[in-house]
Amino acid sequence: MMNKHKFIQQRRPQWKRFEEFLYGTSRKSLSKLEAEQITEFSRLLREVSHDLATIRSRGWGHDLISYLNDLVARGHNLFYGAPPSNLSVFYRYVSLEFPRLFRANIGYFLTACLLFFLPLGISWYVVQNNPSLASRVIPEEIMSRFDTMYSDHSEPDPDNASEEDSESESEGRSSFGDERATMAGFYINNNVGIALKCFALGILLGIGTVYTLLFNGIFLGAVSGYVISQGHGERFLSFVISHGSFELTAIAVAGGAGLMLGNALIHPGQRTRFQSLQVRGLEAVQIAGGAAVMLVVAALIEAFWSPSDVSPMLKYSVGSVLWLIVFLYLAFAGLQSDETSETAAQPGPSEKPGELPSA
Repeated sequence: MMNKHKFIQQRRPQWKRFEEFLYGTSRKSLSKLEAEQITEFSRLLREVSHDLATIRSRGWGHDLISYLNDLVARGHNLFYGAPPSNLSVFYRYVSLEFPRLFRANIGYFLTACLLFFLPLGISWYVVQNNPSLASRVIPEEIMSRFDTMYSDHSEPDPDNASEEDSESESEGRSSFGDERATMAGFYINNNVGIALKCFALGILLGIGTVYTLLFNGIFLGAVSGYVISQGHGERFLSFVISHGSFELTAIAVAGGAGLMLGNALIHPGQRTRFQSLQVRGLEAVQIAGGAAVMLVVAALIEAFWSPSDVSPMLKYSVGSVLWLIVFLYLAFAGLQSDETSETAAQPGPSEKPGELPSA
């Protein structure tokens, strides 16, 4: 009768071979394997499953059972599981992968926040207390447009004031729904464009990203200070508080992604600059993609909720909740899954990392 030590010695090569299959094969790439490789994978899955049943029946150790059980579970999911749909891939990216990647590179985001929100706050304070300085940052025609839109109680659009045709896009619409849909498309195009600029200009050693963040921060701060100084504070703040949660945060997120590109070129480490850009650039693109999703959400809020005829207090309440949601999402989304994965990946008490349990 074979003892535990001889059994492990004999079966260890097959377990390691199967483990190599699991590490090197995804659900998508499994379908691209040669027929012989798929046959081998199927055979190894059956053999490891049989080994697991044998070890369980003989009580040869919890660590060994856990190790083989993990291999069988992963192999079964890989071999028999349905390939993920595009919708499920997108959901996983938004709910898990993007916030995880964001937190792993949060230093870039904090730097971008400093470059964006600090000049925004300073220019806001300065212009609100000295409105005559607004003309040094904001073109006269845009300032006149602000005066007109607020005095006529028309829809404010401070975040997109630099677009000359923003009002003309909704003219001639026969219904509120058509008008809102048109403005939503405009906001999506404009806001994603700003984020794309913050990200893409990072290729210029990060200088382009820094300039874009500083410029937009100063401009938006000046706009805010000017509008409030003219006595339109309640209407302005109740308009921007809701969509600003997603929009302003997303601009900083995209700026952080741009700074990642710049840092990859400036500090490539042991890689060439091109290799560094390939590795870090992929992560930066994924983070910028998350910022784009946030900006789409912001555009929908800006088109359908922000200009709605509800009380300012209700808008303040909803806006505060949205700011909290953005914080909780970026701080905690996917966190439990991270901890579960790390716990599952840890070796048992008698194991060394990367090794089978000892006989």
